[in-house]
Amino acid sequence: MILPAAAEAKKVADVPNSPTDPEVAKEAPAPEPARADASIKIRARDVNFYYGRKQVLEGVSLDVRERKITALIGPSGCGKTTFLRILNRMYETVKHARAEGEVALDQDDIFSLGLPQLRKRVGMVFQKPNPFPKSIFENVAYGPRVHGLANGAKLAELVEESLRGAALWEEVKDSLQKSAFSLSGGQQQRLSIARALAIDPEVLLLDEPCSALDPISTAKIEELLFTIENRCTLVIVTHNMAQAARVADYTGFFLMGKLIEFNDTKTIFTNPAKKETEDYITGRFG
Repeated sequence: MILPAAAEAKKVADVPNSPTDPEVAKEAPAPEPARADASIKIRARDVNFYYGRKQVLEGVSLDVRERKITALIGPSGCGKTTFLRILNRMYETVKHARAEGEVALDQDDIFSLGLPQLRKRVGMVFQKPNPFPKSIFENVAYGPRVHGLANGAKLAELVEESLRGAALWEEVKDSLQKSAFSLSGGQQQRLSIARALAIDPEVLLLDEPCSALDPISTAKIEELLFTIENRCTLVIVTHNMAQAARVADYTGFFLMGKLIEFNDTKTIFTNPAKKETEDYITGRFG
């Protein structure tokens, strides 16, 4: 059975059988074509990446569809997080790191955009919650202040809106001036999401946002993703295949620096085109 433990997940719940069953495989439908009504938000073509002389990504090409959730899966060291960090040029803080190829955000070459402009449009939430050593309010207000988006009463409204958007307002509305470090790990991660949402990004990148969280906090984050999906495009890196099956519209499988397969999530988990993909999602390696 190819489906991961959460076979009942939202994205793949209606799949009755495994493609590894000969009686099913011979009748398996062809992969569904990309939906024409979902426009392309990010277009990557022949992307290569190097740390010094060491190449860690080779010839990666994929389309990220607007206001959809795209998951990147694969074993540790496969290149999925490196690719994610290319999308807002986070790698530029690493000496001798360089990217080659084409990456367009709408029609704009991301390598030609100024960093402040790019990172306003493409936000990021990291694996470990990273609140600033400030109050809850100031954590969310920081981005809008830096970008000159709001002040005074309008800033307070924006902070509330962002905390509501991250499903955190009701839990912190009476303690906004308390340190962000007083929050639980799950709350801190939702605060990080609120901080990212406060500057109204077009794309939000999430690098294993639930890996350090308990199951209850993970469920809250996953539920939150479906709400955020209505306002911006999401790209999530995850080691949890059940999570990818639950939340993603599209999934890409990376292995040894290459994008092995990319398709709608249902197809990836029930009728993969590549043997490497099938071996990974059935637990034969990784």
